Amino acid sequence: MAGKPPFLSTCSLQRSLLTLAFLTLISFTFLSLRSLRSPPQYASDLSSSSKSSPGVLLGGYPGAGDASDLPSWSSIYNSPEVFRRNYAEMERKFKVFIYPDGDPNTYYQTPRKLTGKYASEGYFFQNIRESRFLTDDPDQADLFFIPISPHKMRGKGISYENMTMIVQNYVEGLISKYPYWNRTLGADHFVVTCHDVGVRAFEGLPFLIKNSIRVVCSPSYDVGYIPHKDVALPQVLQPFALPAGGNDIENRTILGFWAGHRNSKIRVTLARVWENDTELSISNNRISRAIGELVYQKQFYRTKFCICPGGSQVNSARIADSIHYGCIPVILSNYYDLPFNDILDWHKFSLVLKESDVYQLKSILKTVSHEEFIALHKSLVEFSLRTQNVAAEYEREI
Repeated sequence: MAGKPPFLSTCSLQRSLLTLAFLTLISFTFLSLRSLRSPPQYASDLSSSSKSSPGVLLGGYPGAGDASDLPSWSSIYNSPEVFRRNYAEMERKFKVFIYPDGDPNTYYQTPRKLTGKYASEGYFFQNIRESRFLTDDPDQADLFFIPISPHKMRGKGISYENMTMIVQNYVEGLISKYPYWNRTLGADHFVVTCHDVGVRAFEGLPFLIKNSIRVVCSPSYDVGYIPHKDVALPQVLQPFALPAGGNDIENRTILGFWAGHRNSKIRVTLARVWENDTELSISNNRISRAIGELVYQKQFYRTKFCICPGGSQVNSARIADSIHYGCIPVILSNYYDLPFNDILDWHKFSLVLKESDVYQLKSILKTVSHEEFIALHKSLVEFSLRTQNVAAEYEREI
């Protein structure tokens, strides 16, 4: 795309993950909201219509015409054929309208920044504006984006109480000014927030929490997140310090690795039980830079399984780090609705454990046979490569 800022080309996995997040949001909400405005379509209708557009990008493999065209790596999907058909219909019909209200120099329309552990929100704000699914005609829209960023408010030092009032006044102003909210009571509207303060900032709008789609980085079942309505956005710490890992199994001699702060009960337990173990590399704090340059990041290259416990929230940027560096993520967090859970079979390229499994962590990892590890690692590398290809195809189509 002409004139694209140079930093956009440096974050392939990050853009890939956020592209998938956007496609997850729009493909599944499009199909569920379709019934609000038109008669239902059935599998036979989707099958015949999808074959009429053989050149469209379908789930990362352009030109797929039927189930026989699905490549072998499609096993990482839960239902590859269903996703293919949903994607095809989305490509033909889907449109998003962004409310134009709000000064971009304050808290609206544009991201705060594109670096750090909350960069996912910033990239989403930017990427959606580059999307071919945008429409300037709200009557053609399937979804309506409410472009307010509590993360930008936090950066300007606004208190939580004032943040809540600003969000409430903005959304209520849109509802009174435009007729679109009342058509579905907000069911076709969505907001995006990665920082947990953003989730709290919408607490003054219980009708939005109940009815609208919230795209969040902390999708915990026990704090008001509603599965199959709300959408999990992957948290990605940007920029990555080192290149992506790959087919390097022979270099991975460490069984398991985690280093971080004890800012949650599960992390405290993880460090207390395993920090003195000789086969697991578990550290109470991030590895000091005084030891050497990028030692923390390089440890991912040498490890088979990277432990990803939840921190102050259920999510962890280590999941994306692990995928990027080719280390099998071990997700150790209760009530976590994993990103793309409706689409991806996480068990094909990660280990998903309960927090109570922390006491048997080493034995669980050691029960994974060499053959099983190779299969997990192969799927992980393929997933990373295929999502990058999806992002590349998506950008060419913008």
